[in-house]
Formats: sequence, C-alpha cells, structure tokens
Amino acid sequence: MFAGKSEEVIRRVRRALLAKLKVQVFKPSLDTRYAAIEKIVSHNGLRLDAVPVQNARDILKLVKPDTELVAIDEAELFPNDLYKVLNELADKGLRVIVAGLDMDFRGEPFGPMPNVLAIAEKVDKLTAICVKCGMPATRSQRLINGKAAPYDTPVIHIGGKRSYEARCRHCHQVPGKNGKKAK
Repeated sequence: MFAGKSEEVIRRVRRALLAKLKVQVFKPSLDTRYAAIEKIVSHNGLRLDAVPVQNARDILKLVKPDTELVAIDEAELFPNDLYKVLNELADKGLRVIVAGLDMDFRGEPFGPMPNVLAIAEKVDKLTAICVKCGMPATRSQRLINGKAAPYDTPVIHIGGKRSYEARCRHCHQVPGKNGKKAK
C-alpha cells in the first residue's frame, strides 16, 4: 500500500499511449475505491480509464485483436488462475503490465501474486515509507478502529488511508499470528 503501484501503471500506460500503442487496461470489479468503478485511481488522485472484470478469464474475452499492451491493476484481487491468463496474453505476443500487492495484511503471499511473480520476465518491487519509523515499508498494516487487525480478519477488505498504513517488517503487527498479541 502507498508505494505507488497504481501510479506506476498509469505512468507506463500513458507512455505507451504516447508511443501510439493500442492499450487496454483492466481491474478487478472488487476494486471500488474512490467510487471509480471504471477507473484505476492512485492514492494521489491520478486516474486512468479501466474495464472492471469479475475474473481473469474475462480479460481474454475482452482483449481486442489489435491490442498491443494489456495493463492490469490490483492483481492480488483476482483468483489464483490469473497467471494462466497472463501467460496466454504474453504467448500471443502482447506486452503485459501487472500491478498488485505481493503480501496481504498478514504479511503472507497474496492470492495469485506468487504465481504472477514466478512467470514475470521482469519484476519491480516498489516500497512505501513506514509511517512509524520512516524505514522502507514492504507491508500493509490493516487497521480496525486505529488498531492492528487480528490475524483471523478476512484477507480481502477494500480500503484506503483509513483502513491501511504502510509499515516496515519491524513495525508491522498482526495480533494472533504465531500466537502473538498486539503491542
């Protein structure tokens, strides 16, 4: 969270459009942040039109024959078979850009992302800044009423600055994980 993943997707898509490439952008229909159903929206307010889809297979049905680049945001919200769709797109010669969280709020691999990372030709791992200590943050701290969410909280929860904070490994807390209690 707050590392600039959506912002980077938007930047790369805009560059591709400047290069006159045929681009299609997709996002999971679960992502309704900022009341932008048909847009990717970064935390700093950048917006880009996107097609919301229920599942990864829908992307294959919607990609037009002349498309050269497919961009997908919030990939962690797709089912685990996303990597198969990405492989199909890449095997057809399309350039594919994917952004998503590699870990959930528990600090564990998130949904399809381990497989997506495994098949990627190139991976750029962006980090945020820990709101507690200022070190590089690689984790998303889910908050409930200002406190660390317990381990048994559902993994999927769409939210922004009120629900999540960027944290480093040291400052990240998950009460109930490995029998630990909140500090």
